[in-house]
Amino acid sequence: MAAGIREKQTVALKRMLNFNVPPIKNSTGEPVWKVLIYDRFGQDIISPLLSVKELRDMGITLHLLLHSDRDPIPDVPAVYFVMPTEENIDRMCQDLRNQLYESYYLNFISAISRSKLEDIANAALGASAVTQVAKVFDQYLNFITLEDDMFVLCNQNKALISYHAINRPEIADTEMEAIMDTVVDSLFCFFVTLGAIPVIRCSRGTAAEMVAVKLDKKLRENLRDARNSLFTGDTLGAGQFSFQRPLLVLVDRNIDLATPLHHTWTYQALVHDVLDFHLNRVNLEESSGMENSPAGARPKKKNKKSYDLTPADKFWQKHKGSPFPEVAESVQQELESYRAQEDEVKRLKSIMGIEGEDEGAISMLSDNTAKLTSAVSSLPELLEKKRLIDLHTNVATAVLEHIKARKLDVYFEYEEKIMSKSTLDKSLLDMISDPDAGTPEDKMRLFLIYYINSVQAPSEADLEQYKKALTDAGCNLTPLNYIKQWKAFAKMASAPTSYGNATAKPLGLFSRVMNTGSQFVMEGVKNLVLKQQNLPVTRILDNLMEMKSNPETDDYRYFDPKMLRGSDSSVPRNKNPFQEAIVFVVGGGNYIEYQNLVDYIKGKQGKHVLYGCSELFNAAQFIKQLSQLGQK
Repeated sequence: MAAGIREKQTVALKRMLNFNVPPIKNSTGEPVWKVLIYDRFGQDIISPLLSVKELRDMGITLHLLLHSDRDPIPDVPAVYFVMPTEENIDRMCQDLRNQLYESYYLNFISAISRSKLEDIANAALGASAVTQVAKVFDQYLNFITLEDDMFVLCNQNKALISYHAINRPEIADTEMEAIMDTVVDSLFCFFVTLGAIPVIRCSRGTAAEMVAVKLDKKLRENLRDARNSLFTGDTLGAGQFSFQRPLLVLVDRNIDLATPLHHTWTYQALVHDVLDFHLNRVNLEESSGMENSPAGARPKKKNKKSYDLTPADKFWQKHKGSPFPEVAESVQQELESYRAQEDEVKRLKSIMGIEGEDEGAISMLSDNTAKLTSAVSSLPELLEKKRLIDLHTNVATAVLEHIKARKLDVYFEYEEKIMSKSTLDKSLLDMISDPDAGTPEDKMRLFLIYYINSVQAPSEADLEQYKKALTDAGCNLTPLNYIKQWKAFAKMASAPTSYGNATAKPLGLFSRVMNTGSQFVMEGVKNLVLKQQNLPVTRILDNLMEMKSNPETDDYRYFDPKMLRGSDSSVPRNKNPFQEAIVFVVGGGNYIEYQNLVDYIKGKQGKHVLYGCSELFNAAQFIKQLSQLGQK
């Protein structure tokens, strides 16, 4: 996996936008101008990977949603990128009949069925537009890549395959089958794009096992069908996987419900937890100044601003996994270095304004011309730097406001102690009844983590006391009903998960020195340093990737789609540790686990891990799903 999945999916999209021929490098000719028509699914896949400018460079003059009102542009080719659904196909047939474009390149995000293809053929015949349909392609791109090493299955219909959907008590077998098929279809697309056939391991008796069985079958069928196999020849890239195959570890969300509820302390996970962060874009509401509006005036509307946090953003790439205090300090340093460069340009300007003919000025001029030339040439870079500094100042300030208003540092530290079973310095009841600390949701998250991690469930009397405190604090208790059932069930199934025994060490409060010159007033926020500890998902991966024997993972099933006969065994054929692995969480994942895996693999030379999940939720969204389950 020398090339990350992001790069592979981007290359595939660029090839598609170039009418499915690889774009020629350094060709100076103008691109062919064309229109891109996508549905919401296509939009979600393209938007984290290609910017509007990149699309324009590839000759895309207009990009429109399939179901919007579109005017005919008769002399331009159109590239379609849509899911093969009934309504999409009806609309495409309508476009053919109305002769909207010069030619049509139809690309389906996942494979189209024979009957639907026939519908399109009939429509093309009826509209006598057969010659205009230039190409029809299955792209196998039905997944969304968010980082070089992270992907999520879908965003539009995520409610269909959410944790709630999989764990509903009244779910019918047919519904479950449909959910699993959706997940498998996307995973299959992922491996086609990756160009590799994995060795699959999964836990028994969970939704993850159903996914594994289906995926194994689908990969196997595709390999056997020699004529149409997607894993042969040029698609595999030149001998990239000459000898090593990746390991796919399928885990079920139910092995660890505490982590998605956990308050976090690293930058990316915090942004996802407290702000509106979605497909790599963060939306902020800017509070407008109230003081200068006259009495009785309507309050100003809040400005909404959105920022893209992309791989091109070096600051983000470097610090998205750093603890928050470190991020605040780095933004400050960047700002100071920028100011110094700006002052230098200003100083040169003032020197250049020298009048008079005296010797000194002339010698200074020749010396400074060189300096000025270099200053001018570094201007675009300076402006970009300024944009990134402003962006992170705004985002970090918004996060900091939440941390201070809700005492998130206190919650984070307290939960770490619960999860590592260390002694607590303050009773849980005090935390819940403290009116200043956190929102009702924060308190609920804390209590659920305590409940999930308690070896012995609290006695009825204690539980009533906690419930009363939670209700007084304004919490909605429905998630607890579900977690109670889940815990009773999980207890029968296995021992409680351990989270390692490391806790966050406070380094004392922030030094005042940093506060004086900084625009981040961090007073009173704890400067917590993280100790690396593996979360359950990372531990499972470590056991399976390094072939360690461990009761937790010894009975994981083993599938190898390349083997002729599928054998139901937990005994791996291959005894060597894997170099590459993909961890996929059925039932939803989060940035905390992703970051934990990234930190884990940093210490392993030459190894790579990708993290994928059926949907990406933050604690608020997860609590909502739990409370829906608890209402039953």
